Amino acid sequence: MAKPTATAPMRVVEETPAYWRVVFDYPPFNIVDADIFESLQNLLVRMDTSQNLRVVVFESAIPDFYLSHFDLTGKLGNIMTAIGASGLPILMDTFVRLTKSPVVSIAKIRGCARGVSSEFVLACDMRFASRENTRLGHPELGVGLHPGGGGTERLPHLVGRGRALEIVLSANDFDGDTAERYGYVNRSLPDAELDGFVDALARRIASFDRRALATAKNLVNQVSLPSADRLLASFTSFGTALTWPEAQQRIQAVLEHGLQRDTDFEKSWPAVLGSLIETGKKGMSR
Repeated sequence: MAKPTATAPMRVVEETPAYWRVVFDYPPFNIVDADIFESLQNLLVRMDTSQNLRVVVFESAIPDFYLSHFDLTGKLGNIMTAIGASGLPILMDTFVRLTKSPVVSIAKIRGCARGVSSEFVLACDMRFASRENTRLGHPELGVGLHPGGGGTERLPHLVGRGRALEIVLSANDFDGDTAERYGYVNRSLPDAELDGFVDALARRIASFDRRALATAKNLVNQVSLPSADRLLASFTSFGTALTWPEAQQRIQAVLEHGLQRDTDFEKSWPAVLGSLIETGKKGMSR
């Protein structure tokens, strides 16, 4: 029987000793801040020390928001400066350790997953999305920044250079079907079928031997992952970009117009980024 374990701002449901579901539940929008990273760091320790565990599925309890994006109000604690077990800063360390964990990770995506949240699902081993309810993307360029958590390193391997540039430079949303066609996600499924499909896949993987799973995953990792040096260079550049005056101006503009406060704006804000500064001067209408 599934056994829930509270781990704010997410909870772990142990479906079986070999298969866990991790449910993000951080109202109202599952904003990614220091608390999310602390919970993920604690989870990684549990995952790697649970010898019966084979697979973990990450999902959201909030239908319209998988994980929204980086907290732009500054609630980041030490994730940009403290060093994790991999020798990388906590933000990057979390994603690298997830990718290299012997446990298989699956992102089951409903709702918005943008910026660092897209980078989280890219760090997972597989991604499955709701056809009707997925908004994936990298809006960083629209707020004067660039991806810094692995997006620019992982996307080209999955979707190719041209589509990676389209995703990053457009700062736009991509629906489930487009994400599947591009290779951003493994599959886009009708929302009513998503839970059953992912559960069946996870239980199948959980039935296999841990050593064989871990070895196969490691072999794929060796020919498909970006180097730590490249990831660190991107992360360092992102930290610098956060100090750029033009980035500060754009970040302030989206916060003033409802980001992280207004549900409707939170769902659709990449749509206004192309005219953000111009309309910000006049007063944006929504």
